[in-house]
Amino acid sequence: QVQLVESGGGLVQAGGSLRLSCAASGSIFSINNMAWYRQATGKQRELVATITSAGNTDYTDSVKGRFTISRDNAKNTVYLQLNSLKPEDTAVYRCNAKIERQVFGRIYEYDYWGQGTQVTVSS
Repeated sequence: QVQLVESGGGLVQAGGSLRLSCAASGSIFSINNMAWYRQATGKQRELVATITSAGNTDYTDSVKGRFTISRDNAKNTVYLQLNSLKPEDTAVYRCNAKIERQVFGRIYEYDYWGQGTQVTVSS
């Protein structure tokens, strides 16, 4: 089995910073794209940032220049550095990973999610 365990959320004042981590563990052959999503109360889930296995990144417009996604392939971990936080960044943040597993000698890609971590930004 595979698990994604997140950490790093919390309460911060506007303008502050947080660093989220998401570590994958278990029966992993390799990890392809990793991403962070967020969902604010009463709103749809939003893709915040993605990073490929090669380290190429992409961000939603509202966080460009403020958030940075990175990964440590040796640790199977993805990070999200949140700077210059705004009240509208308040949401539950969840990591996602496309993970390849070897099953009976064949490689399959599966979609895994973290449990979510709350980020609250006060004004």
